[in-house]
Amino acid sequence: MTEKTGVMICGHGSRDVEATTEFASLARHLRERLPQYAVESGYLEFARPIIRDGLEALKAQGVTRVLAVPGMLFAAGHVKNDLPWEINTFAAENPGMSITFGRELAVDPKLLAASRARIEEAEAKGKPGVTRADTILLVVGRGTNDPDANSNVSKVARMLWEGMGFGWTEVAYSGVAYPLVNQALERVTKLGYKRVIVFPYFLFTGILVKRIYDWANEAAAANPDIEFINAPYLNDHPLVIDSFVERVEEILRGETHMNCTLCKYRTQVVGHEASVGAVQAGHHHHVRGIGTDADHDHGHDHHHHDHGHHHHHGHGHSHDHDHGRDDGHKHEG
Repeated sequence: MTEKTGVMICGHGSRDVEATTEFASLARHLRERLPQYAVESGYLEFARPIIRDGLEALKAQGVTRVLAVPGMLFAAGHVKNDLPWEINTFAAENPGMSITFGRELAVDPKLLAASRARIEEAEAKGKPGVTRADTILLVVGRGTNDPDANSNVSKVARMLWEGMGFGWTEVAYSGVAYPLVNQALERVTKLGYKRVIVFPYFLFTGILVKRIYDWANEAAAANPDIEFINAPYLNDHPLVIDSFVERVEEILRGETHMNCTLCKYRTQVVGHEASVGAVQAGHHHHVRGIGTDADHDHGHDHHHHDHGHHHHHGHGHSHDHDHGRDDGHKHEG
C-alpha cells in the first residue's frame, strides 16, 4: 500500500469571523503551494472545523501520513501542550495513521522580512519628513504565561529596531503579560519621539488585534502632537507562506525540534520552577468548536477571562483562560 501524505494546519481559533476568514485564506495558499499533498486545517477553540474535523477529512481522503504544522508564531502553551494533546489523542485512536508534529514559526528571518515590509507599509502612510530616528517602534505580542514565548517578542523587536534604524523600540502585550499596550503607550508618549508605529506581531486579525488598534487610536486622540500609525499585522504575506512551507519541509527532513533550553516545563526558569514536568493535558474542551460571533449572533466582546481567574486542574498549576492567550505545557524537545 502506497503512503499518502497530508498536511494539517492547526490554528488557534477565534470568535472573530475575519480571523477565521484569514486563516482559511492561509490554508488556500498552502494548497496552491503544496499541490502534492492533501491540505486541511482546523482550530483549537471556537471556530470550526476543529482539529479533529481536519484530521478526519485527511483520513477520509486516504491519508496515512500526516504532517501537522502549528499555525502559530510562538511555542507557548498551545504549541507545547494543547495541540500535541489533540493530535496524540487522534493518533492513538487511529493506529493506521502516522502523525508528525512540526515546530512553530518562531523567530525567523522570513518573518522578520515580512515584518519589515508591514512596518514600511505603515511608514508610507505617515506624514512626510519624519525620520526613523524620530520614530519609536512598539512591537506588540499576544502575551502568555510562558516567559520563553514572551521573550521572543523582545527578540523580534530588537532585531527590527537594529535592522531598520528606529530611534527606540518598546515591547507590549495584548493580554496576560506586562506591559499591556495601553501601559506601554502611556510610557512611549513621554519619550519625546515624533512618531509611534504600533506593529502587532500577529498572524491574523481578531479581537486582540482590534483591541491593540483601539488602544493606539485612544493614545493618538490624547496626544495630538505625536503621530501614531497602526502597522498591518503579518497576515498572508508571501514570506509568511514561505515559512509555513519551510516548516512542512522540516518535518519531512526530521528537523522539528523546539527550543527547550528556556522552556519552563523542561528547565527551572526563574520564577517558574514549579512548572517543570507538569502533566500534559488539553484545556480547550469547553470552547472547542462552539462557533464564532457570527454563529451566536452577538457582537459583544468576551473578555470575560481577562481578570486572571484560575482553573485548577489538580496537577499543581493554574491557567488563566483568557481566550486570547496561550497557556499550558508540553515537555518535549
